[in-house]
Amino acid sequence: MSSRSKSRKRALDALYASEIRNSDATELLQDTAAGVADRQNQAAIFDYAEAIVIGVTRNLAQIDNDLRQISDGWSLERMPNIDRSILRLGAWEILFNEDVPNEVAIAEAVTLASEYSTDDSPKFVNGVLARLAKGTQAL
Repeated sequence: MSSRSKSRKRALDALYASEIRNSDATELLQDTAAGVADRQNQAAIFDYAEAIVIGVTRNLAQIDNDLRQISDGWSLERMPNIDRSILRLGAWEILFNEDVPNEVAIAEAVTLASEYSTDDSPKFVNGVLARLAKGTQAL
């Protein structure tokens, strides 16, 4: 597993936990980082995880607005918390991180949905993020 994939998992953990606990995702990530600081390659993993968490939290209003517009018949509030967190992570990479190709952002989000959510979630995540990516290409 690449360090970026590990970073996405760490970021997802923090984003999901912050929503469940109604707490700050950056603080949750930093708490986790402190517990594993002595492990190999953790700095690089947490650096990108932190970029994701900060990016999502700073741009949450726009990300949520864009997701609402393209998620046919599904309000964000109706989505499972984990799916919402995965979509936000993927949307941030598509909308705000030019270093990650849209196809990679979508594939990574689908992988997270496959691992952490329901059987129907990978297809849903793929569809929503593909529509988002398609909309960004028109800009």
